[in-house]
Amino acid sequence: MASREKKKKGKLRLNPNGDIITLENVSKSYATGAPALNGIDLRIKKGEFVFIIGDSGSGKSTMIKLLLRELVASEGKIMVMGEDLTRLRHRKVPKYRRNLGIVFQDFRLLKDRNVYENVAFAQRIIQVPTKEIKRNVPSVLSVVGLAGKYKARPRQLSGGEQQRVAIARALVNRPAILLADEPTGNLDPDTTWDIMKLLESINENGTTILMVTHNREIVDAMKKRVITMKKGVIVSDEERGGYNNED
Repeated sequence: MASREKKKKGKLRLNPNGDIITLENVSKSYATGAPALNGIDLRIKKGEFVFIIGDSGSGKSTMIKLLLRELVASEGKIMVMGEDLTRLRHRKVPKYRRNLGIVFQDFRLLKDRNVYENVAFAQRIIQVPTKEIKRNVPSVLSVVGLAGKYKARPRQLSGGEQQRVAIARALVNRPAILLADEPTGNLDPDTTWDIMKLLESINENGTTILMVTHNREIVDAMKKRVITMKKGVIVSDEERGGYNNED
C-alpha cells in the first residue's frame, strides 16, 4: 500500500512556482449570455487553506464547478494538479476527480447505507480492492472522530456527525485538494467550530483546502487567505484576511 500510495502522489504535478491550481483569464457565460465569471486570474499553492467569499451570484459556485470539471470555461485556461481542464477529455474526468475531495452543505449521504458503506462507496467506485477498503475506511473514520459509529445510519446521527461522514468520504481516497462548498451552512455554532478544527487539522497534514462560505465569524477568526468575489470577478485577495465584502 505504501509503495502504491507513494507512486500515486508522485504523479502530482505543480508549476515551477508550486501552484496546484492556476486560473488564467477565465470566463464562464451561460446560455443567456450573462457572465458568471469574467476574466478571473488566480493561483493557489499546494497546502494552502483558502476561503472564497462573496454575495450569492458572485461566481463562487461556478468556480467550484469549473474546478470539479462539471463546467468548462468559455474562455481562459485552468490548470489543476498539472491537468489542463480546458483540454481534458470527458473520459478522463473520473480519473482526474480521484485527486479531489468535495464536501457539500447538505451532506449528500446515502440514507439507506450505514456510515461504513457511505465512506466505502467512494472507494468502490474507483475499484479499490476490498482488503484495502477494510483497512482504509476505519482509519479515516478514526481521523474524523467516528470510529465507533460505523454501523449507524445517517438518520441516527447529528448534523455534525453527518458532515464528518461526508468529510471522511471525501478524504478516504487521499485527495490532494478538498473543495468545501458551505460545509457548515446547516450546523449550529458549536458544531461549526468542531468541523472547522477538523478541516484545519486536515490542511495541516498537507491537503489543499478551498472553502466557500458566508460565515463571517469563522473567516474573521481563522485568519486564512481570503478571496472575495463580486459579480463574477475577484475584488480582493488577502493573506490572513477577513470577511470584508460589501453589498
